[in-house]
Amino acid sequence: MRLSLAVFSFLALSQLTGCSSESKLEGSSKTGKLTTEASAEPESAKTAKPDSSETPTAQSTTSAPAGKTGDATLDSLTYAPNEAILPKKRIFAYYGNPHSKKMGILGKYPKDEMLQRLDQEIKNWQKADPNTPIQPALHLVAISAQGAPGKDGGYRLRMSDKTIKKVLKWGNEHKAIVFLDIQRGHAPLGPEMAYLEKYLKLPFVHLGIDPEFSMVTGAKPGTKIGSYDAADVNQAVNFLSKVVKENNLPPKVLVVHRFTQGMIKNYKNIKLNPDVQIVMDMDGWGPPVLKKDSYHDYIQKEPVQYTGFKLFYDNDFRKPGSRIMKPEEVLALTPKPMYIQYQ
Repeated sequence: MRLSLAVFSFLALSQLTGCSSESKLEGSSKTGKLTTEASAEPESAKTAKPDSSETPTAQSTTSAPAGKTGDATLDSLTYAPNEAILPKKRIFAYYGNPHSKKMGILGKYPKDEMLQRLDQEIKNWQKADPNTPIQPALHLVAISAQGAPGKDGGYRLRMSDKTIKKVLKWGNEHKAIVFLDIQRGHAPLGPEMAYLEKYLKLPFVHLGIDPEFSMVTGAKPGTKIGSYDAADVNQAVNFLSKVVKENNLPPKVLVVHRFTQGMIKNYKNIKLNPDVQIVMDMDGWGPPVLKKDSYHDYIQKEPVQYTGFKLFYDNDFRKPGSRIMKPEEVLALTPKPMYIQYQ
């Protein structure tokens, strides 16, 4: 019998600031009970709040001329890929938030050291598959799930312009594409995507959506594993397609995280669109055997378009005898992942 992957992404829980204990959660999986471990982050989104503009209030998304955002700072970013990335290139991303050392590698080190590590890791993967060029990427948690409801009851925190623009500038300078990731909590997906629209107008900016923190049952983030239906994924695809058409952009990439059966419902109803490249990303930590089984059960057996695989510098070592998988091991999977993410 296949084992379920014990996994849970780092969750920024604002009311747990300073707490370093772990809470055991129970959620259902196809083999019975899935035990998940959520770190009660000492570096939560509350401490990741660099200025008063980190707020969950709405922003205007007034249209600008094609190819322009209407924001002088954003329009000064010149990195502009001019064609579809997949499958010509493999995307290699560092994930996290610059205000938290524990949400991922993106914020664990100072910018220059982080980018040096990114480049070195890319060399390892390029050596493992010299025939597939690699597109560097930074994957920012731009809207972070929260353990407290906030003023509007959304259980999420939107990063400020200052934070998002900082990471976009890093990507622009390093010729790396940037993913803006949404952990929606209780907030509707549509307005959260609209909040990011002015950034998505840039040709090197793409989108990620995380079902783990899509709390359709009304549960508080961190107490249950959330989910998206195919209709939600289609909503994101249609939104990105509209951005592509209105701004004469190359296809956008949409990364959808997944590590349980229930996180994506009715996958057969997900509709492909030539303007959007969908990546189903196996987003779970644990020993290699469990990661491979999860990839087989939730990614390979329920195909959508392209596939991804996530590796954890810290969590993949948490179980006795565990280790991080080597590039050659990941590339031996079927189908071969075209999106690789390190947290």
